[in-house]
Amino acid sequence: MDTIATFLSLLRPTESLLQFVALGSLAIVTLYVAGNEVIRHRSRIPGLKGPKGWPVVGNLLDILSNAPLKYQEWAKEYGSVFQVQLGNTTVVVVGSAKAARALWISHAQALSSRPITYTFHKLAASTAGLTIGTSPYDDSLKRKKKAAGVALNRPAIQTYVPYLDLETKAFIQDLLTYGEAGSTAINPLPMVQRLSLSLVMTINWGIRIPSIHDPLFQEIVHVEEELNRTRSTVGNIADHIPFLRLNPLSRSSQQARDLRQRRDTYFAQLNADLAAKVARGTNEPCIQASVITYKEAQLNEAELASFSLSVLAGGFETVSNTVQWSIAHLAQHPEIQEKAYAEIRRFQESTTPTKNGSEPLCDAADDQKCAYVHALVKEALRYFSVVPLALPRESIRDVQHEGLVIPAGSTFYMNAWACNRDPELWSDPDTFMPERWLEKPDAPLFTFGLGYRICSAYLLAPRELYLIFMRLLSSFRLEAPEEIKCDPTNDILSPTDLIMTPKPYRVLFIPRNEAKLRESLGAFK
Repeated sequence: MDTIATFLSLLRPTESLLQFVALGSLAIVTLYVAGNEVIRHRSRIPGLKGPKGWPVVGNLLDILSNAPLKYQEWAKEYGSVFQVQLGNTTVVVVGSAKAARALWISHAQALSSRPITYTFHKLAASTAGLTIGTSPYDDSLKRKKKAAGVALNRPAIQTYVPYLDLETKAFIQDLLTYGEAGSTAINPLPMVQRLSLSLVMTINWGIRIPSIHDPLFQEIVHVEEELNRTRSTVGNIADHIPFLRLNPLSRSSQQARDLRQRRDTYFAQLNADLAAKVARGTNEPCIQASVITYKEAQLNEAELASFSLSVLAGGFETVSNTVQWSIAHLAQHPEIQEKAYAEIRRFQESTTPTKNGSEPLCDAADDQKCAYVHALVKEALRYFSVVPLALPRESIRDVQHEGLVIPAGSTFYMNAWACNRDPELWSDPDTFMPERWLEKPDAPLFTFGLGYRICSAYLLAPRELYLIFMRLLSSFRLEAPEEIKCDPTNDILSPTDLIMTPKPYRVLFIPRNEAKLRESLGAFK
């Protein structure tokens, strides 16, 4: 009995210590939550309406399923400009075409910077540098934008026409081969990704991706898809709840670091190979070589890497996902396909009568002259809005809007999805209708953003899409062997991603004239 009593007496201090630790931890958590709520309350913008949020997380839980749609819903209740709190981040959300133009254009200089985020800026992009689209406003950004203006203007794009020609031919060949001339339904995503990535690689580095089986293709596709998730304004909770960053075992943080290292590896090799070719004078014409030799830009090594990163990150997934969504939609709407095909034939007959409108591999030098296909491109960009929340802005000075003062340092989100579907701008905005652009060709398109920080590839991307659609619809009829769920409102593979991706599907690519198509591709290697 004495032994048991002695043992129990030894346990009592341990029990007291455990109680002390538990009570102390509870007190710390309580003090943190209370202090954090004071900070969050003070960060709200006086006079600006917005939904109530929960302690610590704010409105984060409300938007995880589909942020653009939830913001669109809130705009009806709180107005086209309102505020939300994502954890500790107070955000001004802009959800109408009129308000977006008023702020992004009239206050372009004030909204010229980007907020710094934890997951992307401090983890994923800490070595390769920031893209033009994600860089804060500074002298380095000015130099990079100046270089982009040279490399992506209309005259420069004309020099990339041979690359557009080559890669779109390879795309048609891939669809014909892997689809076994329309007898096998295939998921076009790998072919679309190879097309998009090879265009980016050729235009930027002068290097092709010849096959979907190429190891470099598979590595870049995986890494870039995952890295784009680190730029999500919704999916990276640690960006908005600071204490989560203290977790040393955070899987998302470690993944961001690993992806960064993998990207650094292939970036270093690509840039080194090109620099050697430029020194020898053996390089193909490409953006990176133009920037290297463009002395006025005066870009340092980090800025050159950042520039390449901008082209790759901005040009790969946006174009490929727009094509992937469009193919799914067109396969279920043969009436749009046939109208486009008829317009293409009419256009060809008016420009090259000897071809009799039957050439499937349309002229790559055609600068978007077929009006209906040009409208089809714009409608795809509008309707699918693959970056539904444009990259955030940060104000560098106070912004006055409708009698309110939004202080410098505020974060702004443009809901490009809602702006592209604004009923004040478009009738029946939730219907895919290319004809709307024939009636209003100069209407604003919010997919690339607006103002000073508009996407640098806003001229190049539509040109790529135009030639892809021209050759795709001239070469094939698209048929869905089964129902495809491709409503961009509901059928998103991962709703929290920065870039909206459709769920996998299969399509039959049936040659309109197989003999003629093979003849046109005969000289292609």
